[in-house]
Amino acid sequence: MAKTESVALIEKLIAFETISMTPNLDLIEFVRGYLEQLGVRSELVFSEDRQQANLYATVGPDDTPGVMLSGHSDVVPVKGQAWDSDPFKVRESDGRLYGRGTCDMKSFIAVVLAHVPLMLERGLKTPVHLAFSYDEEIGCVGVRRLIAMLKDLPVRPAMCVVGEPTGMKVIVAHKGKRALRVRARGLECHSSLPTAGVNAIDYAAELIGFIRTLAGRAAEQGPFDPEFEVAYTTLHTGTVRGGTALNIVPKDCAFEFEIRNLPDEDPEALVDEIKEYARERLEPEMQAVDPAAGFDFEDLSGYPGLDTDPGAEVVRFVQSLAGANDHGKMAFGTEAGLFHRRVDVPTVVCGPGFIEQAHKPNEFIALEQVALCETFMERLIDRLSA
Repeated sequence: MAKTESVALIEKLIAFETISMTPNLDLIEFVRGYLEQLGVRSELVFSEDRQQANLYATVGPDDTPGVMLSGHSDVVPVKGQAWDSDPFKVRESDGRLYGRGTCDMKSFIAVVLAHVPLMLERGLKTPVHLAFSYDEEIGCVGVRRLIAMLKDLPVRPAMCVVGEPTGMKVIVAHKGKRALRVRARGLECHSSLPTAGVNAIDYAAELIGFIRTLAGRAAEQGPFDPEFEVAYTTLHTGTVRGGTALNIVPKDCAFEFEIRNLPDEDPEALVDEIKEYARERLEPEMQAVDPAAGFDFEDLSGYPGLDTDPGAEVVRFVQSLAGANDHGKMAFGTEAGLFHRRVDVPTVVCGPGFIEQAHKPNEFIALEQVALCETFMERLIDRLSA
């Protein structure tokens, strides 16, 4: 397949401003129309408000389990970033394609779509399933509706490749994530009489300090997996908001924290420790002044880790397509853990580009990486049409 066809589709996909939590239907309709012209039928799985959709399609026989190629259609925002060119118009320079989503991860989707005509020409004996989701960047939100559909299919995929940027290296494991928002409810009063109130910021800070203590414990005591760049589970507080004026004891404070856990460690145990500390150590002091004071916890997002056996068939198969015998583990999360654990589809991550090039101004993918992904697809078609 000519590289120019892949690049042409990259340009078209980048032009759709599918920032997370905004409609992606224009892109999805483009993909559906592209496949329809080739005689491939797609099924759309909509969000509740029908402003976004996942797309699922099968190229080849529909009565046989095949290889699912998965990618997300959304991209992170560009607001506040200093780009050298329009982030939604691909700019080619020095062997690179610049634009929001070139790396994470519309180039993979484009290369896959560019090879659908070759799949049809060769006549696949084992099918390729296409699974394109929405709102991955905010916690793998949209794919959950697609997963519910996959569970009810009479024939599920035999394996899955999630095309997140790995430099075309086969990734067998990544961490899971739990994100929560905590609200401290205090009692406001004049700051000259602080004992008459409950300082929500102070108590939120104490709980944040405890979360930091747990982070330190994990760093010192593990468990550890040295194949990860950060070999242990991490905890991190990312935002804090509270108070109205310096001379008012604050009534409210809210903060958000996350846990990025090793795939075989249960993050709920850590969440339970944090809630217990709030309930047993902090709330009694708060409620001695005001019985209505305390803490509320709200789940924001989460996804399971991925932990595929390095000796599994899917690993050996994808290694043969990537032309590599090694494998790795990575810190950032993907939809792979959901496919692997919720639908029981053996999954690995392997795609063009490098995560270091994503999410920042002047995001790019090297044309060399696009070419490696094209070779990957050609090998896949060779194997599935034999």
